[in-house]
Amino acid sequence: MHTHIIDRRSFVAAAGTAALVAACALAGCGQGGTSAATTGSQASGSVTAVGSTALQPLVEAAAEQYMGKNPSVQITVQGGGSGQGITQIAQGAVQIGDSDVFAESKLPNKSDASKLTDNKVAVVGMGPVANKDVAIDNLTMDQLKGIFTGTITNWSQVGGPNEAITVINRASGSGTRATFEDAVLAGTAVPDSFKPQEQDSSGTVAKMVASTPGAISYLAFSYFDDSQFKSLSVDGVKPTKDNVTTNQWKIWAYEHMYTSTSPDAATKAFVDYMLGSDVQGSLVEKNGYIPVSSMKVSRDASGNVTV
Repeated sequence: MHTHIIDRRSFVAAAGTAALVAACALAGCGQGGTSAATTGSQASGSVTAVGSTALQPLVEAAAEQYMGKNPSVQITVQGGGSGQGITQIAQGAVQIGDSDVFAESKLPNKSDASKLTDNKVAVVGMGPVANKDVAIDNLTMDQLKGIFTGTITNWSQVGGPNEAITVINRASGSGTRATFEDAVLAGTAVPDSFKPQEQDSSGTVAKMVASTPGAISYLAFSYFDDSQFKSLSVDGVKPTKDNVTTNQWKIWAYEHMYTSTSPDAATKAFVDYMLGSDVQGSLVEKNGYIPVSSMKVSRDASGNVTV
């Protein structure tokens, strides 16, 4: 599992150890070593957020900012994919499960989603990205489907150079992959004979696309980097935030931070911070995401879009 612990963890550990010990003594440590106590507006304790690598940059940035204001809180942010995040929060193994998809789509028993609280902290656009040597800036949805089902294997088949297409997928538990496939494949089965390489994190996908001639994959807008690779339009529509807000760009998802229905004090305080003005009014857009409040449409767990 891809894991990233906030870079300043050594500072947090040093600054927060005494407070954590005191918190445990006063409030008792919960299962897994987590604890939380609050004194006025100051929270203390430890929080682990696991899951979506598409959401990971925003959670890391917010955690860094939050811990600067609350030095008695230690927040650990891990990747692993949306499936991992939902599974672990459903099992009570972590405090927050980060996901690009609704919990209902990943839980074996959909009714178990009622045991979780869904906190939608942002919207993320996602789209196809290709190596800069690919002389293509736009694909139709049908062409994109053909590439990701293995029926189109050379860029010359879609008006590009005579160059083999290298498809890079995310792993099966990825919410980014689920979002992309729901919008692009729309239920079309992928032949068993088509076995593109898979990568466990969005960061690794970005590096692989940038360094592999003829490569194509998909990433959240928060990972787009025109200096390293190119983002592609679909059916003449550019992958922009404005186009996501109207659903003109179809490949997008809510970014969920799932908690238990009764989160501990430190977890609730951090999620409240994620939903507050410090994050929503600054960090969300600064890190390439879209505030939920900017959306002119909404989408439910079944994928239905309403205006």
